[in-house]
Amino acid sequence: MKHPLTNNYKLLLYYSLFWGIIATINIILQVLWYNVPITYSLLDSGSNYILYPLLGSSIWYSIRYNSLEEVSVGRLILFHFIAASILCGIWVYISYAIYQPFIYDDNKFLKDGLPSKIFVGYVMYIIYLVFFYAVNYYQSLKEKIKKEVEYKALIREAELQALKSQINPHFLFNSLNSISSLTVSDPERAQEMVINLSNFMRYSLMHNEKEMVSFSRELDNIKLYLSIEKVRFGKKLNAEFEIDAHCMEAEIPNMILQPLFENAIKYGVYETTEQVTIKTSCECDGNALKISIVNDYDASTIKRRGEGIGLRNIRKRMEIIYNQPDLIKITDHKTSFEVQLVIPQKQAVS
Repeated sequence: MKHPLTNNYKLLLYYSLFWGIIATINIILQVLWYNVPITYSLLDSGSNYILYPLLGSSIWYSIRYNSLEEVSVGRLILFHFIAASILCGIWVYISYAIYQPFIYDDNKFLKDGLPSKIFVGYVMYIIYLVFFYAVNYYQSLKEKIKKEVEYKALIREAELQALKSQINPHFLFNSLNSISSLTVSDPERAQEMVINLSNFMRYSLMHNEKEMVSFSRELDNIKLYLSIEKVRFGKKLNAEFEIDAHCMEAEIPNMILQPLFENAIKYGVYETTEQVTIKTSCECDGNALKISIVNDYDASTIKRRGEGIGLRNIRKRMEIIYNQPDLIKITDHKTSFEVQLVIPQKQAVS
């Protein structure tokens, strides 16, 4: 940690102004009120309010390497008593060396002022000690808060990356299984699926470091994902989109929608022989983007399940990013399943 006076020029200016004003007031009072000779007053003020502040700034180093947490109280008191004695000795010696050429014929002034000067030296040391301990505590607190913010950001980023990493391997595993089956039964569709899967994974890797993307980019990626699944399911999978054009430039967490469509396919398309429609609608409402994904399902073939890993994943990501727990709403309409997602926006979408 750097010296607060050399590292903060604003504080150094205030420090210099403070002692300059104190010295000026002292000279005025001594000369006009107590009739002290101007020479004595200038020397006294220069010694107390210029020389000592210069020497006293070194007290910072005595507390910098003797923190209250690391050193015992007894040892700390002994150390500062010795340091104060040395500093006072140096200060008194230099002060009287400066006094001597100007008041060499007034030994009484020098001798009578010695006890009070030593006492003032110790008092000033204590004042500086308290001041620098306070500054040190304040700077340490600022550094701790800064580091805590950095650690929280790192933890947040790591948690988000961990949540995102749970999605791609799961989807990739299913897709590779489908490609493996299609290579025998339908090589052309297998090739098409490989190309689409490659483009999908490229998008995922491109935006792995960037948390937010435009809704239009995310929507294109979803359509690519559905095209991959379309190869697997054919006419069983039907996707419809009803998107407000004003919503395209809204910001949305990347890869946040794919688990919702994967969930719709898993619990809708997988479980029936009939065509299943996944309808996606989106509208802008002031400072929020509202997305609704509804899929049909056959209630007779679906066992009641709790919230799957994909939905829990999204709920957790949204809570981390926006610090709000209620941005995803899940509704079972008995014949259809609806997920509503609310994405807060920094600026109103229009």
